[in-house]
Amino acid sequence: MTRSPNTDSRYAIPFIDLKSQYNAYKEEIDEAIQRVLSSSQFILGPEVEALEEQLAEFTGSKYAIGCSSGNDALLLSLMAIDLQPEDEVIVPAFTFFSTAEVVSFLKAKPVFVDVCEKSYNMDYRLIEDKITSKTKAIIPVALYGQPADMDEINAIAKKHNLIVIEDAAQSFGAEYKGKKSCNLSDFGCTSFFPSKPLGCYGDGGAIFTNDEHLAKKLKSLRAHGQTKRYTHEYIGINGRLDALQAAILQVKLKYFPNEIQNRQEVASIYNTAFGEKAPKVLKDRTHMFAQYTVQVENREEVIKKLKEVGIPTAVHYPIPLHKQPVYASSANLALPISEKLSKHVLSLPMSAFLSEADQQNIIEIIQEILS
Repeated sequence: MTRSPNTDSRYAIPFIDLKSQYNAYKEEIDEAIQRVLSSSQFILGPEVEALEEQLAEFTGSKYAIGCSSGNDALLLSLMAIDLQPEDEVIVPAFTFFSTAEVVSFLKAKPVFVDVCEKSYNMDYRLIEDKITSKTKAIIPVALYGQPADMDEINAIAKKHNLIVIEDAAQSFGAEYKGKKSCNLSDFGCTSFFPSKPLGCYGDGGAIFTNDEHLAKKLKSLRAHGQTKRYTHEYIGINGRLDALQAAILQVKLKYFPNEIQNRQEVASIYNTAFGEKAPKVLKDRTHMFAQYTVQVENREEVIKKLKEVGIPTAVHYPIPLHKQPVYASSANLALPISEKLSKHVLSLPMSAFLSEADQQNIIEIIQEILS
């Protein structure tokens, strides 16, 4: 796949270019959608089963369980380990709200730890100080697309008999020491939200595990706890993946390795241009750049100037979790890196279809603003 300039004078730079992606695979995606419409089997079924097999093969996991969203992937994983009210789960303070929300939804307590300034991921050196007799699990997040320090986190978990659930919503396709993200711990959870590296055309997600018992339980939990029709062994949820999304994802997954290469090319050009402001990619892993995120001073001024010339940006995330109103009891925690990052991070246009001309335009304008 070759990136090429867009010559349409009416063209505005998209933050994530989903339209170009659809046009590239349009014929196959339309055929896949029509195949599902013709079958009239819209929930689970052979399309979902086929996708699950392909996802498992891609990640090297024994089992992949499709579900309704990345959020529900995390929720179902916590349900599978029988998380109880008053249990504690260690999560990073700098991430999307969902990572802590699913813990609170089950009436358990999210315990926040700070992150590393360069990788943006959970600082494993701070975890053990947060472990108590109530701690049940750790949820490291592969923020922006780079896996966390999973060997160290898994070792801590093993020492204290804890479960590790990798929140890989942004890192599907990334690698850590030669293994694929989503296959680095007890559970891997990803999202197929349209803007993710592998995205569908609605909500969708998947859970990965190498434990046969957990895989069977997860499949039951996503369908109201059923083990067979109208026989319910668990309290579950309606967390099923629909067949349309599964069919679309099968097409996209076929081209996904090419898109990974393109994303690396785009990121490499950005990295060269932005130097110290660029995200740090650690040597033993790869980065999917679900968001290409730099750190800038005077962020609001930079955003305003970029908006004036038609370059979209986003802030992921402006409020660390311990400062969210719903977690007011944690507001006094000293988590300085999370608080600093929330004030300085800025995400730039990023996709496998970002044209070379558009990227060069973005770089030149940003360099001019920052200088």
